[in-house]
Amino acid sequence: MIDRLIKNIQDKKNPTVVGLDPTLEMIPNFIKEECFEKWGKTPEAVSNMFIRFNKSIIDFTYELIPAVKPQIAMYEKYGPCGISAYLKTIEYAKKHNLIVIGDVKRGDIASTAAAYAAHIEGIDIDGQFIDIWQEDAVTLNPYMGFDGIQPFIKACDEKDKGLFILVKTSNKSSVELQDLKIDGEPVYNFTAELVKKWGKDLIGEFGYSKIGAVVGATYKEQGDALRKKIPNTFFLVPGYGAQGATAKDLSGYFDKDGIGAIVNSSRGITMAYKAKNIDEKDFAQAAREAVIEMRNDLRGEIEL
Repeated sequence: MIDRLIKNIQDKKNPTVVGLDPTLEMIPNFIKEECFEKWGKTPEAVSNMFIRFNKSIIDFTYELIPAVKPQIAMYEKYGPCGISAYLKTIEYAKKHNLIVIGDVKRGDIASTAAAYAAHIEGIDIDGQFIDIWQEDAVTLNPYMGFDGIQPFIKACDEKDKGLFILVKTSNKSSVELQDLKIDGEPVYNFTAELVKKWGKDLIGEFGYSKIGAVVGATYKEQGDALRKKIPNTFFLVPGYGAQGATAKDLSGYFDKDGIGAIVNSSRGITMAYKAKNIDEKDFAQAAREAVIEMRNDLRGEIEL
């Protein structure tokens, strides 16, 4: 999976992943009104507007980007109808040859972790295999240690899937736990060493493991240091754009060959039409232009 992702990044010359995290407030009014008229103010209406919105974003950006990252919570909120929108979004992205990173942030142990691992392992129903979620990679919370990660590693090896494990996240309160010191070292450094250890036998042709790390763009010095500390770990980088980070903050997250990280932007792309006061019917074109701006910003600092 990590080699496929890197090849996609190189082909597009763009390390941008578009976060597909729809909310009702994000959806253009003309789409909302049409869906409410047809399905009422119901989860079914929201599901259909999310699908329509996401498909338009993909249609206008897929040739420019290597991957998308749908956040499952935005869909789970609306129950089975929302999950249907999540699955249909993934299916549509895969048809456009995009890598799909399922932002699920699961973190549990034993049989529960094994059940969650179906996100990338698929399911076996009495000898019939189904890759029901179709995600190429998922995000995980490592707070419970190896017990919560182990079931997913098998899928990385056998199904060519990937993981992005939370190491140093972009939110402000991450310092409350992740920056706590043990013998003078922050907790996120210990997490990074575990990620390195868990992924050491899953290194691909570009020198990166299928087990990557989530490293926020809003903590530049920590990110630069982590790049040196775990050189074979690929970074999924949130925090660009709406959270304040720019390409200048990220050059140290990449290696000398311009690989090593993929940078997420969600609202900065999908809500560009609102931020720039563009006609809502041109929301997808505005998203495309935001992707191009982000790509050019990154190219200005990173040799791709």
